Amino acid sequence: MKNINKKISISIIIIASLFTINGCSDEYLENTKVYAEDSESFFNSEADYYNALVAAYDPLQSSFINVLMGEIASNNTLCGGESATDVQGYQQVDDMIHTPVNAQLQNLWSFMYGGVNRAAYIIEFQDKTDFTGKEVIIGEASFLRAYYNFELVKWFGAIPIKPEGRFVVGDEQTVPRAPVAEVYALIEADLQVAVSNLAYTAPQVGRVTKGAAEALLGKVYLYQDKFAEAASTLESVITNGPYTLESDYNKIFESQGENGVGSVFEVQYTDLEGAGFGCLQCSEGNVAVGFQGVRGYDGDLFTSGFSFNVPTQEVVDEFEAGDNRKDVAILDIEAWATATGASYTTGYEHTGFFNRKYIPRKRSATAAGDLNLTNPNNYRAIRFADVLLMAAEANNRKATGNDTKAQLYLNTVRARAFGNSNNDITSSGSNLTAAIYKERRVELVGEGHHFFDLVRTGRGAQISGFTANKNEVFPIPLEEIQFSQGNWAQNQGYN
Repeated sequence: MKNINKKISISIIIIASLFTINGCSDEYLENTKVYAEDSESFFNSEADYYNALVAAYDPLQSSFINVLMGEIASNNTLCGGESATDVQGYQQVDDMIHTPVNAQLQNLWSFMYGGVNRAAYIIEFQDKTDFTGKEVIIGEASFLRAYYNFELVKWFGAIPIKPEGRFVVGDEQTVPRAPVAEVYALIEADLQVAVSNLAYTAPQVGRVTKGAAEALLGKVYLYQDKFAEAASTLESVITNGPYTLESDYNKIFESQGENGVGSVFEVQYTDLEGAGFGCLQCSEGNVAVGFQGVRGYDGDLFTSGFSFNVPTQEVVDEFEAGDNRKDVAILDIEAWATATGASYTTGYEHTGFFNRKYIPRKRSATAAGDLNLTNPNNYRAIRFADVLLMAAEANNRKATGNDTKAQLYLNTVRARAFGNSNNDITSSGSNLTAAIYKERRVELVGEGHHFFDLVRTGRGAQISGFTANKNEVFPIPLEEIQFSQGNWAQNQGYN
């Protein structure tokens, strides 16, 4: 991750793919050291804890797959790519015909559990050595375990958890899939530790803050329909945190906007070498960016990519007249080519639109690595606008609603979008709820949230091919079911 320069690969010796990060030796990491699982030579100094923390952050970079595939799963985009067989796992998720045999879902499961185990390693040995500031490292590790587990429960529902520490060989046959409520209870507990131990200002750019922990906790409450708790927690971020809306929406997604005033939590990326198509998770760059680029592009500002995750006319039409976000979020390639003289080719399911927030920009001719796989664009995982809209929803939907406050937060976001207050929403009740949902869609389009917003609010049927009581979650990868030797049942509808 950017600005944390010493990197370490901690060897977690687990046979089952449940608890590994597949196929990546991490040999590209600077100052790599490998430690035995329970080495008495480790966690004896502040440096050991710090190096372990860097290792726990590292799988965040693999979460590019969560964002890309999450957007493809929604009704915002089509899969795209070169052909109908280009990355079949994505194509299947787009068409809602995915099965337990899906390499991309397997990767997501493995990457996120790799993160869980790295964070849990620190938590397990948190009491071994004392030093000033250790509570900050424990707070960050707790946030990271919560973040990875939240991704897993969003995608797969009931999952195995182990609050006391790491998973070890054999756990896949003895540790059950915990009910969703238990998973969320662990996530909440971890985030409460993080909130208690962290400050609003991070020790280094890119590290977790109290505001990030509060924002994620508020989101976790929202996903469980705990609206009062969500409202209170998110309002603490709004009132006490140092965040504000970046006045220039376009700046947010450019390099000069990274870790800006509206950034609550970002996944840090660089353009260091290390990736290949045999090991995408080895990239220090944001792989999703190159995947979403315009195929065969030659022209100003952007560079070419693989034309995945192409927005539909439906989502483009969701933007109201005068909404300045539209041209930032959506690249109309035909209009752009006409205006600039750029040329391009078309791929599968070409719509004429691209996710402009995360398509590759031109870089220095000396930039390292494969330009399609090592894009340095940070992923803005939690933005202040998202916090405001979640707070608006929570206030609107809680038992004793506060629509005045919900309107305030919603209209704060809209005022930036339109550059004035002439488009304020004045409705209340269910009409206000619908307005908030629509605002989330256009504000956050291309950022991987919409599928989960639809599912958690009971609107999954809006997705073509969606089957109720099945597609709310994804299948547990077949290999994991096999490794469990009958310990884990498959999700409903995927047998």
